[in-house]
Amino acid sequence: MNEWIDELCDMTAAGERAVLVTVAGIRGSAPREVGAKMIVTSAETFGTIGGGQLEYQCSRIAFDMLGDDETPALRKFPLGSSMGQCCGGVVDILFEPIATALPSWLRDLRSLHGQRQAAVIATDLRGAAGKYVITTNDVYGGPEAAGADVIARAREGLDAGRTAHRIDDWFFESVVGTNFNIAVFGAGHVGSAVVQSLSALDCNIRWVDSRRGIFRNSPSNVRTIESPEPALEVAAMPAGSCYLVMTHSHAIDFDVCDRILRRPDATYCGLIGSLSKRRRFEKRLRAQGLQDKDLERLTCPIGVAGISGKKPAEIAVAAAAEVLQAYENAARRRSGYPANVRPFQRSR
Repeated sequence: MNEWIDELCDMTAAGERAVLVTVAGIRGSAPREVGAKMIVTSAETFGTIGGGQLEYQCSRIAFDMLGDDETPALRKFPLGSSMGQCCGGVVDILFEPIATALPSWLRDLRSLHGQRQAAVIATDLRGAAGKYVITTNDVYGGPEAAGADVIARAREGLDAGRTAHRIDDWFFESVVGTNFNIAVFGAGHVGSAVVQSLSALDCNIRWVDSRRGIFRNSPSNVRTIESPEPALEVAAMPAGSCYLVMTHSHAIDFDVCDRILRRPDATYCGLIGSLSKRRRFEKRLRAQGLQDKDLERLTCPIGVAGISGKKPAEIAVAAAAEVLQAYENAARRRSGYPANVRPFQRSR
């Protein structure tokens, strides 16, 4: 997730010293992926690079660097021998003190990210050539200093959709908007709990309800929409989106599901309710012209197996897990991974 951009900007704009801690390389197994970040200040930490002894030691190192100048440092951490973590891999960690004012690269990155423009952060791990923000058409920070080969590699990675990676002494991090798009219909107790669970993921949420004044405060990655006809909002979602339907009205639920199931590009369509509700909806949907192959894409009841609780928080956890499964399965199919390989492997 890219919340660290706004968080770091706000800290430095307020004159607070910070150290940006980034996983810059992995050999073997590690708690987090390359590009994972944590911000350390004198009072708090924001984000995580995986927890455990690695994060504890890195937090202490970063804290000791708060009074230093802005010279970055790259350090290697063998997890097994020095940390006692069972991952057993080796992790390279980049420490970047930001001791004075808002760096130009961060200001440019925040502006581009706010405009939803994809960019690559190119960092010289030796500290000699600095840090640059590179887009398809522009280079921020000085194209002469960055070098034509660095710019070309950054743009090649951006075109190929590569995540954070290292080439020789350069570290490239793509900063792009997530393609994990979710529409939640209904802002009642369950809908609110579901949005609360999902909003912690790297996703964009479109939260829809027909009732006026139903929404209160919502997370930054959630867009709230009051619409007298919620079903019309289905057309506003990008291809590959996931949908959760849990409004206060069965009639609205039906209209929303009808429109979702007519979109062959929907990744997931979850409807809250019982098997009897599903059977009634299936009968009506067939009468509306939908086929069995369309109805097979409807998930009702919702939630991963093994969680039977009916409290809003329990339903939210089960539903969020099911949506995440659907998204990762679709990503696996697009990437060409075999069925027995997880492209989002996590370890400790």
